Parts: sequence; C-alpha cells; structure tokens
Amino acid sequence: MLLKACLNGGRPVGSHPALPVTPAQLAEAARGAVAAGAGALHLHPRAQGGRESLEAEVVAAALTAVRAACPGIPVGISSGFWILPDVERQLAAARAWTVRPDFVSVNWHEPHAVPFAETLLELGVGVEAGLWTVEAARSFLSWPSRDRALRILVEVMDREPWEALTEAAAILALLDEAGVTPPRLLHGAGVSAWSLLHEAAHRGLDTRIGLEDTLTLPDGPPAADNADLVRAARRVLASPR
Repeated sequence: MLLKACLNGGRPVGSHPALPVTPAQLAEAARGAVAAGAGALHLHPRAQGGRESLEAEVVAAALTAVRAACPGIPVGISSGFWILPDVERQLAAARAWTVRPDFVSVNWHEPHAVPFAETLLELGVGVEAGLWTVEAARSFLSWPSRDRALRILVEVMDREPWEALTEAAAILALLDEAGVTPPRLLHGAGVSAWSLLHEAAHRGLDTRIGLEDTLTLPDGPPAADNADLVRAARRVLASPR
C-alpha cells in the first residue's frame, strides 16, 4: 500500500510554520516525510513570492532539490487549472519542462484534463487522474486512454466525513463496474482527510497525507510538519479499523 506525502498544495505562505515553499524547504520536508514512511511525494512548485507555477525553471528547481534529498523516490506535481487557467498555455508549459516530474495529477473536472493528460503520455510522464466527483469519474471512464493512467486518485475534498465516504464509495463502485486497471489512491482534505485515510486503510487502497490535505493530527492537535502527519498515517495504516 502506497502512502504519498503531499507537502504543500496551494496553501498561502505562512499558513503553517512548517509549510515548505522554496526548493530547499521542499527538499527538507521531503527528506523528513520519506524518513517517516512516505513512498512517493506530491508538491506544488512555487515561484518567487510563493506563487504556484508550472514554469520550466520553477519546476526544475523544485524537482532537482527534492530528488537530491530523496534519491529514487517518485516525485509528482499538480496541474490544477487555477495555477495556469489557459489550456494551450498549460500544454506549452508541460512541453517546455527541462526536468520532468515522474507523474502529474490532472483533475478530471477541469477543462484541460484530456489534452493535458494526452500531452503527458506523449512526454513519458505518468498521469494521475484526479476524480473529485461521480461526474468526473464518468468523464474519465469515457477517455480512450483511461487504462494508461499511472494511478486514479479518488479525492473527495473538504466535505463532511459521511458525505465524503458516500461519494468515494460511489466513485470506486463505478471504477469497479468499468473494470479499469490502474491502481486507486483514496484521500480527502480538510474535515474529510482522516476519515478517508481510515477508509483507504480499511479497503487496502493507496492513500496520501500531508500539509496540503490537513494541518491537524487524527485526534485534533496541530501537526508539527509533514513528517508528523506521515507518522500518524502510518499508525492508521498499521491498524485499519
């Protein structure tokens, strides 16, 4: 079972004392998360001032620093449409990368999803298909290259736990019925983060945790950093309810 650490997301600079922003900070956070038990890393590269970016030099700096700190650990980035809300410019940005991530998460409800995913496949970069809703799952299932995805992310964001569990179950059922082959990773964010991580443990699915998804430990106190969250997640995965 894979546990991925999501190191920073789109959180504002300063929203947590240990939120990594610069390449050096990302490298330090990645090293700690891997030592705590993370088997893959997901990050949002940041330009000067903390702005999320897909620019080649920004992506290269983040990936190079993290790979030096954690050799052999797969590292992926986000392509959230809010980062660069223009389909053609996103495609151009990906083609311009001089240092490529191992994988990129592509939110299937966003307008760039299919052309961006197809561009990633052409570049030899893994596609993580992000399914936030049942509607997004249905859209993904209509993609002819669906079985070429590296991983399917079932990610129900910041919804009450019972609602998140219901939506996640419906998405997973659709994927099962369609017989798609890529592995599934189940996770939440905000109030649904720990409920869905418990559910992933129960189902034996890959999952993720980190300061992108939550700032608190399962029992409520603030997490010290990404490594603290990974250690807590490892305890959950070792004793699924």
